[in-house]
Amino acid sequence: MKRTILFFQAALACLLVGCKQAPESPRLQDEVRYVDPFIGTGFHGHTFPGATRPYAMVQLSPDTHILGWDASSGYHYDDDHIYGFSHTHLSGTGIGDLGDVALLPFSGGDSIKPVATFKKDTEKATPGYYAVRLDNFGINVELTSTDRVGFHKYTYDNPKERRVLLDLGHILQPNWGHKLIGNQYLLVNDSTVEGTVKTQGWAHFHSMSYRITFSEPIETVYQYIGGKLRKDSLFLRLNTAEDLKFHYKFAEKAQPLYVKVALSVVDPEGAEKNLEAELPGWDFDKTREESTHIWNEALNLIQIEADPKVMVNFYTALYHTMIAPFAYQDVDGRYLGMDKKVHTAEPGYVNYSVFSLWDTFRALHPLMTIINPDLATDWGKVLVQGYKEGGILPKWPLASSYTGCMVGYPAVSVLADLVAKDLAEGDMSTWAEAGARSSVYREDLAEKFKGTRELDLITMHPYYKEKYGFVPADSVPESVSWGLEMAYEDWCISQIAKKAGNIELANEYAKKAEYYKRYLDPETKMMRPVMGDGSFRTPFNPRYSSHMKSDYTEGNAFQWSFFAPHDMDNFIAAIGGKKELETRLDTLFTTSSQIDGAEASGDITGLIGQYAHGNEPSHHMAYLYNWTDSPWKGQGYLDYIMQNFYTNEPDGIIGNEDCGQMSAWYVMSALGFYQVSPGIPVYTLGRPMVNKASMHVKGGIFEILVKNNSAANKYIKEVKLNGKILDTLFISHTDIIKDGKLEFIMTDQPVK
Repeated sequence: MKRTILFFQAALACLLVGCKQAPESPRLQDEVRYVDPFIGTGFHGHTFPGATRPYAMVQLSPDTHILGWDASSGYHYDDDHIYGFSHTHLSGTGIGDLGDVALLPFSGGDSIKPVATFKKDTEKATPGYYAVRLDNFGINVELTSTDRVGFHKYTYDNPKERRVLLDLGHILQPNWGHKLIGNQYLLVNDSTVEGTVKTQGWAHFHSMSYRITFSEPIETVYQYIGGKLRKDSLFLRLNTAEDLKFHYKFAEKAQPLYVKVALSVVDPEGAEKNLEAELPGWDFDKTREESTHIWNEALNLIQIEADPKVMVNFYTALYHTMIAPFAYQDVDGRYLGMDKKVHTAEPGYVNYSVFSLWDTFRALHPLMTIINPDLATDWGKVLVQGYKEGGILPKWPLASSYTGCMVGYPAVSVLADLVAKDLAEGDMSTWAEAGARSSVYREDLAEKFKGTRELDLITMHPYYKEKYGFVPADSVPESVSWGLEMAYEDWCISQIAKKAGNIELANEYAKKAEYYKRYLDPETKMMRPVMGDGSFRTPFNPRYSSHMKSDYTEGNAFQWSFFAPHDMDNFIAAIGGKKELETRLDTLFTTSSQIDGAEASGDITGLIGQYAHGNEPSHHMAYLYNWTDSPWKGQGYLDYIMQNFYTNEPDGIIGNEDCGQMSAWYVMSALGFYQVSPGIPVYTLGRPMVNKASMHVKGGIFEILVKNNSAANKYIKEVKLNGKILDTLFISHTDIIKDGKLEFIMTDQPVK
């Protein structure tokens, strides 16, 4: 299809791209039509299909799955029951939480917890909108939202039985320890209720306030406290740790019932302000149309031409990169900080939460440095502010809690990449201090976090790294993964320290960056666990995995033996040169896909040999062929990955989506490039899937043209940058953010 390159309107461009002057044309292309929010809701993608806006706090979606791994987002495509429509969700995570303030319209009986049934063919989802028919109740549900307000529309078949459940005991994954710890509720008037729900789960401290307004007066209220109907009296105000459920009955009418649910991270007064600021009226269709427009503005940051399958995959992936992190702040600037205190943001500062950093440092954050540099800068400020508030850089911050989830201290990767790309703002000495103090074992924080899940942030791995220069496998699990990632992250700290002018600190951490070499076994050429006495663990089975118990995080030795992104030249020399690297990569991709171990990690999915695209440690590996004399091999594998592990179906994401990382990998790879080492502002080229792309970057428009692109033509014959033939498959960040042109000429034969 022939499509015209169009520009943004001034307001959008300045908001999303950070330009200083308004672009010329206000016209947008309709990219929303290509987004399918159901992609990733099947298999173990763990995405949700509900209504939200870019990086918005409200993510209003049906909860069809409550228990187990596939309840992480509250929704799974295979389900046919809906327990409620809750207002906050996690996208693509391996652990669930949130699911705040659940509503469910119903008709008929007065069971404490009505459950809806539905058929898949009645579901509809587009960015900013979701609809479904509740068959057993005869109700059509439509949902849309603003940043902080969910907007519901219920159309009842039976005008005499218009009821709504407010479930303030709604919990995702209660079998994983998620529980209700506080419930405050107030019946403000005959059409408005408000309160605060407090839960304890993956986020040890989570509080969400709400204000709910119905378009009509409530006729009758039924109160269930701790599972029992209170028949004797109606409590206007409740403050309890018990489960609260309310059934609201409305008068007989043929017209739809509308509900607005405003959230606040601070208090009900904040929710009321958010409601007044964002959704004072009751025009559902207008709100939906505004959401569509806002999504089109965001998705138009990259405009592509490609075959229909790629168009859907690409824009759905781009959509998924704009779900998290989300703004965790009220319209008046107040937010709950990592110190659990209420802060008021300085003008221009926006607080964000849900940074899945171990995943997203690899592709999501690098992507945003290109297409949304102002936002990338803002996220860096938030991470450093988290250090100021809580004493350590956030690692998987959720709400106002440190979850401590995953390996190392990956926030420093995001910061180092901002430094490398001249996007860092703030006191660099504070950034360096934050990195250094987050890279060592902290007894003060171990004491502070005692008795909470935040203690997961403080492990012994950094202690052993500092004491021995490696992490002994007979002392702590996942020793190799921690050792390798800490080496890279210490290199990142050295880069931040260098920017701060602290050469002593930079040199200290540059030495620690070489600690990865301690795990490299010269015999097997693999990263192998090291025992406390300095010997390699024996016996050694590179296929073995035991989730959270073995020497490797969510993988095995095959999937962790290529991680030294900051020091590729020396790594390659250490294993025997680029020919040996090619041999090792060939083995990785062609060996048996057998995984050994009765408790192997369920995250090992999307296998090509032992390459596992369903999990992040493998994401850079196909690109490593560009460090060999056979880059065409990597191009072939990239083609296979994008063709087979990303599809237009609900199970079209091969592993946990992980808050945008799986999707960001696809967006960058489909454009034809990838950053192997965040912190080094260089991208390596791969196999583009688009025919043409226009990226709105800081310097204007960066064009990508792919000639002779087809299913058969998956190999690069020649690449030109601004008309000049490249003699290497690497380009710089500066090359991309200028107003330039990258041309690929493809062929069906490997170029050897």
